[in-house]
Amino acid sequence: MGGILFIAPVVLITLGLNLANLLGFTLIGESVMVPVFALLSFGALGFMDDLSGIRKKRGDAQGMLARSKFPWQVILAIALVALMYWRLDIHSIAIPTVPDRIDIGWWWIPVALFIIVGSANAVNLTDGLDGLAGSIATISFASYGLIAYLQGQVWLAAFTMTMVGALFAFLWFNSFPAQLFMGDTGSLALGATLGVVALMTGQWLLLAVIGFPFVIEALSVMLQVSSAKLSRRFLHRDIRPFKMSPLHHHFELSGWSETHVTQRFFIIGILSGMIGIALALA
Repeated sequence: MGGILFIAPVVLITLGLNLANLLGFTLIGESVMVPVFALLSFGALGFMDDLSGIRKKRGDAQGMLARSKFPWQVILAIALVALMYWRLDIHSIAIPTVPDRIDIGWWWIPVALFIIVGSANAVNLTDGLDGLAGSIATISFASYGLIAYLQGQVWLAAFTMTMVGALFAFLWFNSFPAQLFMGDTGSLALGATLGVVALMTGQWLLLAVIGFPFVIEALSVMLQVSSAKLSRRFLHRDIRPFKMSPLHHHFELSGWSETHVTQRFFIIGILSGMIGIALALA
């Protein structure tokens, strides 16, 4: 549940900086509440999951199952998408080298749902080594913060940089050997909020680039599971492309130390962020 330690300050600082806009019910005030709501709602869902896990270890509960957690993710994502689509009038896509955004209308809704839920689960899967998910998320938020600033969305840039600052403070205690762990409270909140920020900038196509380490972590799990199921069904053998998934565990079993995996993914994350920013400026 260590994610509370960066969720709480980000929410308090963001609300404090935008108090005038919130009290005046301005568009900026309404807009800033969307990523704050994503952070709080998915953080609360992750908190319940972490709490169930603690009770499960004590033997007095079964724990929160994926089939019960996923519908709640979809429900929360629907609420966020509805706010962005109908209240903030966001339903466009920015394509690198194309000067104007393209309005895709109703098609934006299922895409946005997929991005929020997918991003939440991708970060959750990546949170398996000390400092791994937090460091990559820091780069991703910083990259989108710069993009938002260049677009003139100063309030969104301020939010993302507040996230970066809070994550740096958290990483001080989460780096190897970790004293704090974000748990699902932090990872689900980070992933969903990152997806919302990407959608609000219009540069959500670049999320696969800026958040490339998260993408390959999620893909590694999908490939591992599908390969095992299909090979057992059609070949009567258990064929898996990785020694273990998510991908960071594969490298651990291949002889990399935990710190080597984290540092190398961090380097890849920096390069991904730089490429993403460059494409946004194209």
